[in-house]
Amino acid sequence: MKEIRAIIRPEKMEEVLAALEKVGHPGVTVYQVEGHGRQAGLVEQFRGREFRVDLLPKIEVKVVCKDEDVEKIMQAIASAARTGEIGDGKIFVYEVIEALRIRSGERGEAAI
Repeated sequence: MKEIRAIIRPEKMEEVLAALEKVGHPGVTVYQVEGHGRQAGLVEQFRGREFRVDLLPKIEVKVVCKDEDVEKIMQAIASAARTGEIGDGKIFVYEVIEALRIRSGERGEAAI
């Protein structure tokens, strides 16, 4: 099993969730996070003064899936989240050792 973590723009969240549902994987966890990569924040003006915003609002989407579903889920997220501009985000994939569905006691892939 794998865990896919995607950091995306907040305005793309609904499109990403719809894309995941379309490929048959509606189960997700979503977090509101802040950060920056190469984008390195913004310089904005407020009441005539310039100020720097180093940490930008982002959304982190987590999905746990079977190994064979990783590529289609990554492609669905990337296609839905892409604007072509800097700051579109990143996708990371991690190994999941075990899963347990608390309600039923199912383990492994049966639990996801």
